[in-house]
Amino acid sequence: MQEPSVRTSRLAIAGGFAAILVVGGGGFFLGRATAPARPAPPPVVVPAPAPAPVPETPKDLERGDLIALAQRAADAFASGEAVPKAVAEATGRRFELLLPFGCGGPSEAESSLPMQWRYDEAGGTLRVSVKPMMWSKTDWNLGDRADIDAAEGFWITRPWSSSGACPLRAGQAFPRGVEPLTLPGQTLAIAQFFRSEADRDGRRNGRPFETVQRVAADKFDGSRGFRLRISGRIEAVADGGPIRCVQPAGAEQRPICVIGTRIDTVRLENPTSEDVLATWMIGRSAK
Repeated sequence: MQEPSVRTSRLAIAGGFAAILVVGGGGFFLGRATAPARPAPPPVVVPAPAPAPVPETPKDLERGDLIALAQRAADAFASGEAVPKAVAEATGRRFELLLPFGCGGPSEAESSLPMQWRYDEAGGTLRVSVKPMMWSKTDWNLGDRADIDAAEGFWITRPWSSSGACPLRAGQAFPRGVEPLTLPGQTLAIAQFFRSEADRDGRRNGRPFETVQRVAADKFDGSRGFRLRISGRIEAVADGGPIRCVQPAGAEQRPICVIGTRIDTVRLENPTSEDVLATWMIGRSAK
């Protein structure tokens, strides 16, 4: 028997390794082919950042809101209580107030009413005049307030109604044979208080808001009167509150209150046509 040489042994060993590699590699690939596929990893969900909350802008206070605030202030004043929180927090809020006037028709030529209108049908001329009220600081019991000089503004007519339009006269507003209850004078005003250091350009000093316009007879309709649209910002009067009340005739009298404001715009409108007849920017000339 022939002894294997070194070369033959090396070949045999190499062949054995090769066989092992072939068998092992085939098994590996066969195993991979038959093994179940690994499930794909779930997608990573990155939550979207929550949007930053947008602060809600408070709406402008309207006629009904102002009347409600004044009622709360009058109740607290008559009861000897502190200014209600809702009233105090109204300071700085924007407002828009509608004041209807001339609901009963045109005024007489020599009328002394602060709010009046007349129409000359022959000449087709409309005249509207609104004179603001003037108060001293003692009228609102502010005699000790040296920084307050005077106040100008308007009485809010029919302060029991939130409507900014003339009332409809479709029929009797009270039963026949019963006299309507009326109050002596006005009970609620809106005014701008002028301080000694404040800008005086906004003072009217008795000058009315007025306009004279040509309006054809077939285009004119004054059946619903006219209205002022007053806008501005609520402002504190004294003691941290924007509403000041007094009772000149004593505790049995209904409180008379004024809402402190900084008025920036006064518009004169015809509610029937919705036309703006004139606009005054307080402190500037009318346009």
